[in-house]
Amino acid sequence: MHYTGTIYRPPGEAKTLLLQVTVGCSHNHCTFCSMYKDVPFRIEPIEQIEEDLRELRSLRPNAERVYLVGGDPFVLSFEQLKIIAKRIKEYLPCCETISMYARITNIKAKTTEELKVLRSLGINHLYIGIETGHNETLTQVHKGNTADEAVVQCKRLEEAGIAYHAIYLNGLAGHGKGIISAFETVKLFNKLKPESIGITSLVLIPGTDLYEQKLKGEFVEATEFERVQEMKYFIEHLETNTKVLANHVSMATPIIGKIPEDRPKMLKVLQDTLDDFDEDELRQYREQLRQL
Repeated sequence: MHYTGTIYRPPGEAKTLLLQVTVGCSHNHCTFCSMYKDVPFRIEPIEQIEEDLRELRSLRPNAERVYLVGGDPFVLSFEQLKIIAKRIKEYLPCCETISMYARITNIKAKTTEELKVLRSLGINHLYIGIETGHNETLTQVHKGNTADEAVVQCKRLEEAGIAYHAIYLNGLAGHGKGIISAFETVKLFNKLKPESIGITSLVLIPGTDLYEQKLKGEFVEATEFERVQEMKYFIEHLETNTKVLANHVSMATPIIGKIPEDRPKMLKVLQDTLDDFDEDELRQYREQLRQL
């Protein structure tokens, strides 16, 4: 198998076959991200992909799911993805789902009809870093899209029948901006139908641009209480029927559940945290985190 550098994959893909089709991230400018900084973006040749598929077939010929490795493999053109999907089906005929990370700009580059074709070929689950619906923050962290663009492109995925897991980065807006970030983010998600929403909490990793901005006094982190309050506002006002998975290692207060039925249970956990813990206790947990 061909793998380059550190391999990142979502927790839910722990048992999934991993196929490297790209290396690095085509954007690689987000100020909060520590991944792929030392790996130039490249597209793997189809000959190598087929070689790896032959090996995967020998390991798990009846595999039903394949995860495409890379920061945003959905950046590949429609034709490139179509060829890869067909090759996967050729070598792994039982495969029903091909999943990968996608940026909003990756989706925008494809027509709705192309998205529907990719769905028919098994590309039916994407991971998308929405991060926040707060445009000021999206600009500051160099995300490369606006909140409105995210809504438009995610709706096109829904029209094409492609499920997606959306990621919300709690605390990204910084000190004093948690509630406005939650307000704008919940407004965004209430227009959409994500299969699930994964919530992580900002950890400043040495070497990232945002970490350097903190050292220079250009960015002030949200307190742990602010992060919990931001989460509480988000859960209180989330109306779309979906699963919330806020159990990432970065979450000092993990919660998980379905909206709307588990809302009271999740809100109680968050309120209990505000009532029973102090800032220092919660902060100690975050200080232990070095790499996610």
